[in-house]
Amino acid sequence: MANNGLPPSEKSLVGRIASEVSWAGTPDRSARTAPARKAFKDKFLAEAGGDPVRAEHLRKAFYARLALKSAQARRRRGGAA
Repeated sequence: MANNGLPPSEKSLVGRIASEVSWAGTPDRSARTAPARKAFKDKFLAEAGGDPVRAEHLRKAFYARLALKSAQARRRRGGAA
């Protein structure tokens, strides 16, 4: 389905439809996402110089930063913090 000339909101919907159709045809969801999960884990391992314990702490720090940013954004929007 071509989306040339569509407004951004409709392009977004076309993308969502394509994504849902693609996932509906995926028999093994875990296998499909395995390369991305491995790359994400390997990123921390490389940053930690190959030390798996240090990599785990870097991963936890990454998620803690995300939580902090989320809380700050909710506070700015006036949502629950």
